[in-house]
Amino acid sequence: MNKAHFLFIVLTLFFYSCKNSDDAVTKKTTGKINSISVVIEDQLWNGEIGDSIRNKFASPVLGLPQEEPLFNINQYSTKLLEGFITDSRNIIVVKKEDINKFEIITDQYASPQNVFHISGRTAADILSILEKQSPSIVATIRQTEIEESQKEIGKEILNPKIIENKFHIDINVPADYKYMLHEHSFLWLKKEIVSGSSSLLIYQVPLYDVVNKNNLISNIISMRDSIGKLYIHGREPNTDMITEEAYSPYFFKIRLDGRTAYEMRGTWELKNDFMTGPFINYLIIDDEYSRALVLEGFCYSPSKEKRDIMHELEAIIKSVAIIKR
Repeated sequence: MNKAHFLFIVLTLFFYSCKNSDDAVTKKTTGKINSISVVIEDQLWNGEIGDSIRNKFASPVLGLPQEEPLFNINQYSTKLLEGFITDSRNIIVVKKEDINKFEIITDQYASPQNVFHISGRTAADILSILEKQSPSIVATIRQTEIEESQKEIGKEILNPKIIENKFHIDINVPADYKYMLHEHSFLWLKKEIVSGSSSLLIYQVPLYDVVNKNNLISNIISMRDSIGKLYIHGREPNTDMITEEAYSPYFFKIRLDGRTAYEMRGTWELKNDFMTGPFINYLIIDDEYSRALVLEGFCYSPSKEKRDIMHELEAIIKSVAIIKR
């Protein structure tokens, strides 16, 4: 074998190897946070099935002062499934076929990605699947979107030592948040945005002050109102931040960082003032440190939609991990 022939074989193997390596690399998904691509024919989209999809996946977000959809929905024909739609992070494919089926395929075309395949013999069959599976679809998409936001947040964060030393927690707070107030058991961090601001509160209270009483919801509301009276005020006297009295907040028992926690979503207002906005409050039962650890996000953005602002705050809070002794 002469040198020229040997070199040709080596180069051929090299380029073939590179091509296979490139093909093996999964492309990254694109698109805005909280968006779904729905692949469905117009005839189905414009009927009961489309109505059901819109009602379940574009229903109002809980706890916002104005109605905003849970997800933005973009509808496409099935012919486009092999095109740019495959870059979407969340795809719901709905078809009439000879079999009733529900299937979730992770990273089918890109990563990270959820592709939900729904098929049915009749419209009634498809509607039945949607009714049964929509809660798990919503939960899966929300978790994926939180994780995607956390990846972005984690690229540039505040020095964690101040928060770690004060509260014994790890939490990724974006570097564009600034310390507004720094007390013994209380931190207020704030980020200025074009239309207003978003804020993160971190504080702790003794467990028995909140949990070992009869009405937990009322206790949490009283707790956050007392924090507002102490630390968060408007420009005029007697304008403390309180939980809006006209609407009861939404309340859920959840798990966060492997611990029992309580999630409250609602609207805050400045007493005797016009300012108002949404909040999300998490109270974590931390027996190891004998405390209730509280993390709250709220925003003021009168001229802008608030869903994605609150989504970022939720992603920040859900990155929390309590450091064990």
